[in-house]
Amino acid sequence: MSEPTSAADIAAGYAFAGPALDLGALLWDGKCLPEAPVRIPLPMLNRHGLVAGATGTGKTKTLQLIAEQLSAQGVPVFLADVKGDLSGVSAPGAANDRVRGRAAEVGQKWTATGFPAEFYALGGLGHGIPLRATITSFGPVLLAKVLQLNHTQEQSLGLIFHYADQKGLELLDLKDLRSVVAFLTSDEGRAELKGIGGLSTATAGVILRSLTAFEAQGMASFFGEPEFDTAEFLRTASGGRGVVSVLELPAVQEKPQLFSTFLMWLLADLFHDLPEIGDADRPRLVFFFDEAHLLFDDASKAFLDSITQTVRLIRSKGVGVFFVTQTPKDVPGDVLAQLGNRVQHALRAFTPDDQKALKATVKTFPNSSYDLEELLTGLGTGEAVVTVLSERGAPTPVAATRLRAPESLMGPVDGPALDRAVRESPLYERYAQAVDRESAFEKLAARPGEQPGSARGTQATRGTGETRGTGETGETKKAKEAREARGARDAREAGEAEGVREAKGPRSRASEEDRSVVEQVVGSGMFKSLARSVGTQIGREITRSLFGTARRRR
Repeated sequence: MSEPTSAADIAAGYAFAGPALDLGALLWDGKCLPEAPVRIPLPMLNRHGLVAGATGTGKTKTLQLIAEQLSAQGVPVFLADVKGDLSGVSAPGAANDRVRGRAAEVGQKWTATGFPAEFYALGGLGHGIPLRATITSFGPVLLAKVLQLNHTQEQSLGLIFHYADQKGLELLDLKDLRSVVAFLTSDEGRAELKGIGGLSTATAGVILRSLTAFEAQGMASFFGEPEFDTAEFLRTASGGRGVVSVLELPAVQEKPQLFSTFLMWLLADLFHDLPEIGDADRPRLVFFFDEAHLLFDDASKAFLDSITQTVRLIRSKGVGVFFVTQTPKDVPGDVLAQLGNRVQHALRAFTPDDQKALKATVKTFPNSSYDLEELLTGLGTGEAVVTVLSERGAPTPVAATRLRAPESLMGPVDGPALDRAVRESPLYERYAQAVDRESAFEKLAARPGEQPGSARGTQATRGTGETRGTGETGETKKAKEAREARGARDAREAGEAEGVREAKGPRSRASEEDRSVVEQVVGSGMFKSLARSVGTQIGREITRSLFGTARRRR
């Protein structure tokens, strides 16, 4: 394609026949041309994107603009709200002279509109429905990133997860993981690890100290049950508009690795649960990953490879991912290469490093008739340089664009209204109350001869409000009752399976033997324990994904 030399050439590159999102109007020779709209084809939103720019240039409003148009087209959206000002997407915007002026400049028929939204908070810290993950589901690779473990410690953590899977020790929360680590460094536990590799006392100590420090900062509430089902992000409202899921993150800004890694868990969970759909007329979900540089800071090569592969492959599941950050250099090249849609706000060039970043950014754009170095430093708030993928998958001409004004409220809704929306959500009852059921902590504490304090800690407070002391040894009454109940249930299920076999009559010996093996595995206590360990009613495969996360069946 030849380099466009006029406004008409650029405008022709955005004249799509199918459904598209309107970003704004073309800027050319210092003028805004409302008759030359700049758009993104709806089917191309699963080809991923980047929204970049210096602080204060309008990136958040760009997210809001794209999110509300996706919702209007029936596409669900996930927004990471790092600054706490995206809740306004649920309320109609306020008309003023500035909004009316912007709408007139870009040829927008502006109407104050609110969009269906759900509000979430990590572990319930802040306004929103709590998002939790079990330790088993989160997996060793992502957890090692959160705990800032080195490569050797990460491998040891993987060994701990493997042991827990094999022994039916459910890792639901931090105290479960801590108790398994403590057990594996005891005399009895060290003997059990000899066949698959040991766990050094020094490494175990680092992991335990990291867990203790992590918990002391109030982060334990992110891990446990009920675990959030990421399929909730795929819902549409009764009128057919996509639900905008807003995850509030200001309460955990001091723990950036946690929230960035938790967002990656959400994306990885979607990746492993959704079926392939190939190219579709619209995305299944568009996921906005704000402050993306935090995900990549100090990341291991294995972690970066996993991110790259997830981003590359999730497109065929119908999920689009937009990374939001200050400069393209914040995103590794292999990931940046997957981002077909670009909205680049203004960059600053006050220092030599700024100048270097500016030149690197310019090189990532297709050839253009603009002087991009000059243009990118001269853009105003709410203006950006845009290039997207056309309906046939080719890059569109680079277009300086004055962006439209969002139609929803450009700012947060007030606290009482937000709390009311959260409590009235049908998801609130399902996820609001934390649950603490029998898992690795209780099982290890109930082992015969277990000494006080070795795995039990000082005390465990159950989700039901019951407090369990640690002065006794041996099996607790509650653990014993639970074990006996499981045994009775397993025996009953085994009897029912035998009755089914008798009712079906004789079969070939080979077929009977094959079924017998399957029934032995499925009916075993370990299998049932592992299936229960993942916090869903229908169970989860005990296999691990690119990030070591447990894969869920839906």
